[in-house]
Amino acid sequence: MTKTAKTAVAVASRTLSGAAIIRAVKDAGVEYVLSVPDLHTSEGVLKRVANDKELKLVRVCKEDETIGIAAGLSFGNKRALVLIQYTGFLYAMNAIRGVACENKMPIVMMIGLLTKEPDVAPRESSKFGVRITEPMIDVLGIEQHYIDTDDDISKIKPAIEKAYATSTPVALVIGRRPI
Repeated sequence: MTKTAKTAVAVASRTLSGAAIIRAVKDAGVEYVLSVPDLHTSEGVLKRVANDKELKLVRVCKEDETIGIAAGLSFGNKRALVLIQYTGFLYAMNAIRGVACENKMPIVMMIGLLTKEPDVAPRESSKFGVRITEPMIDVLGIEQHYIDTDDDISKIKPAIEKAYATSTPVALVIGRRPI
């Protein structure tokens, strides 16, 4: 492999494409994105969603509202993605527990880890909220997938499809800001 090719591979292993995330979400049949403005994914994902003609963006005031809306959409055979930061996930845990976990609903959450240090595992973060997010997802018994580079994007579509096939929640934890 040439030096240029090695450099390209190294850069790709440290980037996360917002456009590729949206393609994977749409490929999984998602029609609705429910979100409180999210600083972590705003530039790379949320702004693209807002401009996408195929996706319907539903802006809400509080994160727990997204959970009930996503559940309602699933009853109408519509797929939704909840796009929130880890702070919103922690805020909405009771709604997630009651609706997604206890009622076995296919709630797909994309959780941005705002302020997570680059190339530091979330559980090793010096930021308390970042550090406890994955363990809290575990406590709820929710399957989770860590999405940190373009190589991880291939996890998105199967995770969403499984959530809807098995009527179970799933968390897609976004480790770095998508570009």
